Amino acid sequence: MSWPSLSLFSTKPAPRCKGKVSAGAITKELLRALPPGRIVVLAHRDLDEVIAQELIDRKVKAVINCQPTMSGTYPTQGPLMLLKQEIPIWEADCDAFEQLSGQTEVTIYETFLIGGSGTQPLPCRAFTKAEWLQRYQQANANITQALSDFIDNTLSHAMQEKATVMEPLPLLNLQTGMEGKHVLVVARGKGYKQALSEAADFIHDVCPVLIGVDGGADALLECGYQPDIIIGDMDSVTDRALLCGAELIVHAYPNGTAPGMARLEALGVSGQLFPCFGTSEDAALLLAYENRGEWIVTVGAHTHMIDFMEKGREGMGSTLLVRMKLGARLVDIKSIGLFYRHTASRKKDAWVTVSLALFFILLALLQTHWITKRISHAVWQWGG
Repeated sequence: MSWPSLSLFSTKPAPRCKGKVSAGAITKELLRALPPGRIVVLAHRDLDEVIAQELIDRKVKAVINCQPTMSGTYPTQGPLMLLKQEIPIWEADCDAFEQLSGQTEVTIYETFLIGGSGTQPLPCRAFTKAEWLQRYQQANANITQALSDFIDNTLSHAMQEKATVMEPLPLLNLQTGMEGKHVLVVARGKGYKQALSEAADFIHDVCPVLIGVDGGADALLECGYQPDIIIGDMDSVTDRALLCGAELIVHAYPNGTAPGMARLEALGVSGQLFPCFGTSEDAALLLAYENRGEWIVTVGAHTHMIDFMEKGREGMGSTLLVRMKLGARLVDIKSIGLFYRHTASRKKDAWVTVSLALFFILLALLQTHWITKRISHAVWQWGG
């Protein structure tokens, strides 16, 4: 990265942005309890759309990224989403993160920034829409090779894990029964909050078992639902969700190590270990499958190359195998949501028809009453 000369600092132009700082080397952990109006300091290579939307929802003031905001490896709309919301992005050198993470306030100028404690100026530069477009075009030009490498990686890992996926996983002693029930698994994928809000009719009618995968549990709570189970590494879920009363299952590596268990212990809550290969999303789907869930419905599921590259994964071997194992029992909420939208439309049309029929019946009754009254009046006059 090419930085401007520090000789410009002597002129010290007017600041572009100033505010309180919140810093985090792991972005999803920073987002757990991020107050609104902060300047966030990240070390997040290739800012993805899910993180961008979270930053927008938390009304951040600006973003200082100490990693390439967009490398051009794959196309992503994340940086553009922020810029369209007038949330500026500045890039600083990777060495700047440690200095900035200790600051409580920062002032950003055009080509440098200064911490609130009067530290030495650090060079920075704005990430613009023009740069996003350049990187986006670069990524699209390289997409064929990226897809080829992704497929090779996926098939290689699938071959290594195919025996593992066929073995039954350990059954946990769960309070939540899933046999013969529909199960809704909510993960933090693209558009997951909107998809969950659109699933309201399905949830109301079916009353599925609700499983939140890490931060997916917070989305359930935000929509007014009580998660039955929370499963994951416990790195993006909030304390509020972990204390909501749901059964907690820590996704462990196949060798049994589970970093997420330390967080539960620190909160004073208990959870069960679930050793499983693949991602926490894979583990949630297999948990529902092994416990004989009838339909396993996904919200925010990761299903294609861009989804996985945004998660920092260069293949999806385990996810491919899990979906092959679950077969027709696995469906996405978008498919069910389409049916429910059509059903709602039919109900609306039926209600309009009934309303119009009632209106005309009432009108006919009123007319009949008026005619009857006129006839009675005429007969009375004639008889008189």
